Amino acid sequence: MRVLIAGAGIIGVLTAWELRRRGVAVTLIDPTPAQGATRAAAGMLAPVSEVQYGQEALYPLMLASAAQYPRLVAELTQATPEPLGYRQTQTIVVGVDQSDREALANLHQVQLRFGMDIDEISVAAARRLESALAPRLAGAFLIPGDHQVDPRQLASAALDAVCRPGTADGPPAQLIGQRVRRLLIEGAPPRVTGAVTDDGTRWSADVVVLASGVDATRVEGLPPHLRVPLRPVYGDIVRLRTPARLLLPGENTLFTSTLRAQVHGQPVYLVPRDDGGIVIGATSREDDLDAPSTGGTFRLLRDASAVVPAILETELVEVMARARPGTPDDLPVIGTDPELPGVVLSSGYFRHGVLLAPLGARLTADLVTGSPARDATEASYRAATAPERFSASAQPAATKPTTKPPTKPKEPR
Repeated sequence: MRVLIAGAGIIGVLTAWELRRRGVAVTLIDPTPAQGATRAAAGMLAPVSEVQYGQEALYPLMLASAAQYPRLVAELTQATPEPLGYRQTQTIVVGVDQSDREALANLHQVQLRFGMDIDEISVAAARRLESALAPRLAGAFLIPGDHQVDPRQLASAALDAVCRPGTADGPPAQLIGQRVRRLLIEGAPPRVTGAVTDDGTRWSADVVVLASGVDATRVEGLPPHLRVPLRPVYGDIVRLRTPARLLLPGENTLFTSTLRAQVHGQPVYLVPRDDGGIVIGATSREDDLDAPSTGGTFRLLRDASAVVPAILETELVEVMARARPGTPDDLPVIGTDPELPGVVLSSGYFRHGVLLAPLGARLTADLVTGSPARDATEASYRAATAPERFSASAQPAATKPTTKPPTKPKEPR
């Protein structure tokens, strides 16, 4: 089997790896591999702390995909010498004022109701775990199972494994530095037989996977069933470097846990890297500014310093923004068209692309190879991500945006 994958971000590359493990010949097509949303992502593997109101259908997918990371890391560690940036350190969530603590406590009840592992701890206990935390916080919660990975390292290592000879059953993948412009559709009844890139080259394939983020549904020839509503949602990201005088004794970081916070009602996260770097993010905006927002950058630094005051003594390394592909219900879209064989859509991962990548890769590879759902749970994942939920006959609630949680969440009933 020959498969073209349009898009070499974390979704496309891990899908290529999953397919190659199954003996499939893969060609990745992308002019700038891993330079889109993957490059900006912080890489939190956080199915518990990523919980938001109104996204119950997303919780099982996040938990299932996070559970696949140890196996994926073990496979890639054997296949490539490149570092993956995988860290199994805990996550601490804090509230700056009393209102923040109450909001987190309400969310805590939702997390517990779904059987998630999270404990409320004292602020003193949180500061014993991370001395860099501000002394005057209102509340803290500990999530031992929310980990992190460096998406830049993971994507680079996975791409090396995919293209390296002898790492899996399938042949080494090809990487083509072009963009897929349109699908090749031939025959009666019609089916997709490949794709055409921007330079006019025709590429033959048994299946084409569209995994190019917000551009996935802009490919010419896409059938109506897969023309789901994707929207670009921008996020500002700030990267810092910790000076040697601020490093923890025996560590190369200012703090070891991933830190997430509510700061006067606004979310912010701080993710430490093994090289002393810190990634700060949590803005989400839907506008026409495809560059870092001045206001967003200011808010991130202001709110991060309320959680870790020493942030203001670090080196500013990078500020960037990337568009993440959002759907009306903020769940990914993974599916085929029943009337046009040979094309699979895998996009719409929104803020959870890195977290959901292993599960998304597996579900996509199953559709490519025609594999049936393994069990009822797997069938439920397919139903939750199927493109037909956006059809005219779908429930109206399925197209109701849930990007932002309530500003004043009520006690769950």
